[in-house]
Amino acid sequence: MTKIIAVANQKGGVGKTTTAINLAASLAMADRSVLLVDLDPQSNLTSGLGLTARVPDGATVYHALTSDQVLDPVPFELVTEVTGLRVIPADRNLTGAEVELVALPNREARLRPFLQQARSRYDFILVDTPPSLGLLTLNALVAADSVLIPMNCEYFALEGLAELTATIARVQAGLNPDLTLEGILLTMADSRTLLGQGVAAEVRAYFADKVYTTTIPRNIRLAEAPGHGVPAILYDVRSSGAEAYLSLARELLQRHPPATLPEPLL
Repeated sequence: MTKIIAVANQKGGVGKTTTAINLAASLAMADRSVLLVDLDPQSNLTSGLGLTARVPDGATVYHALTSDQVLDPVPFELVTEVTGLRVIPADRNLTGAEVELVALPNREARLRPFLQQARSRYDFILVDTPPSLGLLTLNALVAADSVLIPMNCEYFALEGLAELTATIARVQAGLNPDLTLEGILLTMADSRTLLGQGVAAEVRAYFADKVYTTTIPRNIRLAEAPGHGVPAILYDVRSSGAEAYLSLARELLQRHPPATLPEPLL
């Protein structure tokens, strides 16, 4: 069964794109077929995988959202350097999509039928969202089966988490009743600070087993890899950042019953 996972948090700088890229690459390394969807107008996911120069005219996520017809995703998919990992890219046109979507029918659910066509060809579809709770993020939540929330271990992240979970509840009530919380991922973790320890403890106390055991450390290799157009696992597989995302992929796969997915190869 294909899982469509929205990687979402309206707070910027928490590692959404880093998580989408490196989790997807780690899952692909475990012999899973993975599709990444860049739904952020900054298109950092597209550039972070070295695909900006290869984005075709008329075949980005913007065109899928604004077309009068449900388009076939296959012509949109770009091959990456990781076997089994493909990307539906974004470009600067997506910047105006929030305004254009307001006037379109089914504005909250434009992405869903597009991604449904890819279900039979992938084990996982990960959607990277912008740092807001606007129509682009809403489209991701309506299209998704579950939400993965990266959050850094800071006080304001707790306030943002409360707002996002309230939005998820509203989407469940009116637009996507099957939407679930895939998990909460603590990023930029530093167990040496009291603040980091306190935030992590509070999140784990409230959300219990929905918080991943794996945490993502601050790691320079994770920051450097997008500049080389590759995920961290190809840039420096021995770095603490790459190892953390491999661990996250193992944990995510273990959370799904064997009847749903094959045993992980990691």
